[in-house]
Amino acid sequence: MTSNDDLSRFIASSFPSVWALELLLLLKRERRIWTREELISALRASELVVSQSLESLVAGGLASLSDEGVRYLPVSDAVGRLVDRAEELYSVKPDKVRRLIVTSSGSGITAFAEAFRLRKD
Repeated sequence: MTSNDDLSRFIASSFPSVWALELLLLLKRERRIWTREELISALRASELVVSQSLESLVAGGLASLSDEGVRYLPVSDAVGRLVDRAEELYSVKPDKVRRLIVTSSGSGITAFAEAFRLRKD
């Protein structure tokens, strides 16, 4: 069993946006091969949002992409259990999960902004 801290780190590092989490949960709920067009329609999202989310899910070992489409396929049973726990937490505490995702994605933006901060030498 993983700790709550492990789950929080998993959520923060695996999902660059709430869209990515929603997309993964859709893939998990209906375990079949989905086309991009079907995902765009089901999520009512833009092609860009779906493409970026898919890239992150595939890179994170949460989904598999082929010529036919994409499907839920965690890289290991342990990762699958983390996805199950993330789904459970999201169903009972959606705001907490959203904060974990937004806070972690904001750190990259902050680092980018810091690179352009004017400093006195």
